[in-house]
Formats: sequence, structure tokens, C-alpha cells
Amino acid sequence: MVGYKFMGKAHSHAYKDVGMFFDTEANVVMKAICGRDENGVKEAAEKFGWDSYETDWRKMVTREDIDFVDINAPSDAHKEIALAAIAAGKHVFCEKPLALNLADGREMLAAAEKAGVKHAICFNYRFLPAVQLAKQIIDEGRLGEIHHYRATYLQDWLVDPNTPLAWRLKKEVAGSGAHGDINAHSIDLARFLIGEFDRVVGHNRTFVKERPLLTSSSGLSGNASATEKGEVTVDDATGFLADFKNGAMGMFVASRFAAGRKNHNTFEIHGSKGTIRWDLERLNELEVYFREDEPSLAGFRTILATDSSHKYAGNWWPAGHIIGYEHAFVHIVYEFVQHMTTGSPFTPTFYDGVKCQEVLEAVDLSIERGAWVNVDEV
Repeated sequence: MVGYKFMGKAHSHAYKDVGMFFDTEANVVMKAICGRDENGVKEAAEKFGWDSYETDWRKMVTREDIDFVDINAPSDAHKEIALAAIAAGKHVFCEKPLALNLADGREMLAAAEKAGVKHAICFNYRFLPAVQLAKQIIDEGRLGEIHHYRATYLQDWLVDPNTPLAWRLKKEVAGSGAHGDINAHSIDLARFLIGEFDRVVGHNRTFVKERPLLTSSSGLSGNASATEKGEVTVDDATGFLADFKNGAMGMFVASRFAAGRKNHNTFEIHGSKGTIRWDLERLNELEVYFREDEPSLAGFRTILATDSSHKYAGNWWPAGHIIGYEHAFVHIVYEFVQHMTTGSPFTPTFYDGVKCQEVLEAVDLSIERGAWVNVDEV
């Protein structure tokens, strides 16, 4: 695994727990973790349970004792590491967004397909039981024809103008700001639940143009210089409208400037027969309304998706014993391990990463042009 901070910890937890709660065809062996700071990565290896550590990812991806490579380094490193791992015959699991731009993402997908290796992108929210239940309800036709899809992904960790200039605020490293970081999740959930995008039109804002330079990092942010500042080169918030190929209309807002919102990832889907709503901050619950209910009982019901009848939930605890954010990573790791070892069907792959990137870049192009953009033309 390349990377050992926020996502490195989340992924490591998944590799440690997957065999305890799921019957995998092969055991997951945590062979090596990689990072540039030897002291930091050595400490992470010991704390997270890795057998060894490396400071050079080029060496790590060619090791004969490694079968697949997990990439959760900053976005600007995804392409180079993935292509090297693919060339070495390794399967690849990559954090989102897939690459800095669509061209790089398409190159990664083509390389993986040509080499015949398995590939995955970490759109982990697909794998929560309540989201799987939403997918089931839609696929069974219980919402009827889909009319509206409304998504919000709101955070507030950048509201303070003194929050330092972390790598996520630099276009050359991150690719984009709130758009690629969190709108990417909303786009993938929309594709997963109701289908492909047709056209988009968007707008964005960068509310704080300069921030204190980063002196040390931890989690999403870190410590800042008291005197030196640098330019913010990504968006703080991006919103866009969308038409889907199935005729539904969509509304999307992503912001890291929404005071009071910590990780407010939601979708609400309206169909001719009913509505469903989900919120990551209440991730075990799915709100459902069906028009077919008799009038005296009509209204939204809240389903606690922790029963053994709900996908993945039966592998954890008795009904009502809720799961958390980290469990989505366990579920996607389980599915990818089974895919690598048995050839079982799996999504999301690099293909889904490319399709998401198409929408991201179509929105950017629409902002530049001040007009609607057809996603297929990007």
C-alpha cells in the first residue's frame, strides 16, 4: 500500500478486519506499506499491522511477494504508481479521483485492460447496506420512473481562513477542490443508483484565495506558518445541474465551506411511485416513501438497514447494532478480493473512475463556457 495517513489508516483497517467478518477465498496478507518519510511510515507499519515498510514505491510494486497494490497517495501520484504496478503484473486498487485529468484516467484504464489485471477505484459509499437497499428498491421498480436526483456533499473544514494550504488545495496535486474530492462521490452514487449522465452545467467559487503555508500535516489539514501564505488554486464549492440519459434531472452541490456540516453526504431520489433519501451522517438509515401506501398510513418511514436481510449487515452484529464509516471500506475490499481470486463480478473499476472523471471535466468545461456541455463530448 502506498500512503499511510487518513486513507491509509482506513484501508489498513479494512485489510485487517475483512477476514474476521467475511469468508474470503484468499487470506489478505499485509506485506508492505510505503511512504516518503521513513520515521512516519515505519510507525504506521507497526501501528497498522504491516509486515514491512518501504520508502520507494518503485521498489515496492515490483516485489515478488506482492500480488496487488493499493494507492491512496495524493492524486498527482495515482497515474505513475498505477502504470508501474500494472506493468509489473499487479492488480491495482486506487483511491478517487482516479487521476488528475480524464486523459490520464483513460490511459490507466487502457493499460489495466491490456495487461489483464484486476482494477478497482475506491468509491466506498456504494457498499453501505442502506445504499445497497436504495439500489435494490430502484432496480425492483418500486420508485417507478425516476424524476429527480438531488445530491449534496457538504463539509466545513475550510471555513476558517487560517486553515493551512494543504495538498488538497493545490490544483497541480489534487486536480480540483471540492469538485473532485467530494462531488466525485456524489457523481458515482448517482451513476450507481440511476444511470449515466447526459449533459451538465455548473458554477463554482473559491472563497479564500490565499492560505498560510503548511508546516506539518495530519488528517485533512495540519499546522500552518504564521507569516507565509500561498495561493489556493482549486474550488471551495462547486454546484451543477444535470440531465440523465433516462430523462431524470439532477442537482448537485459540493462545498467544503458549509459551516456546521462535517461530512453531510446525502441523496434524495424522487420517482413516480415514491421517494428515498439517505444521509451519510446517519448511514444506517434509509428514508422511504411509497405513494401506493393507503392514505391513513402514508408518510416517510425510516428503515434501519442492519438486518441480516440487508446486504453486508448480516456479517457484522445483531440487528440494530449499527455499523460505521469504516465498514464501507471492509465491504469494498471483500468484493475486490473475491473478484481477484474467483473472478466474481465487481464494480467500481477504473472504467467507473473514467466515467466519473468525464462528468467532473464536463462540469468544469461548462463553467468555462458558461453553457451546458454534453458529457459524451468531453
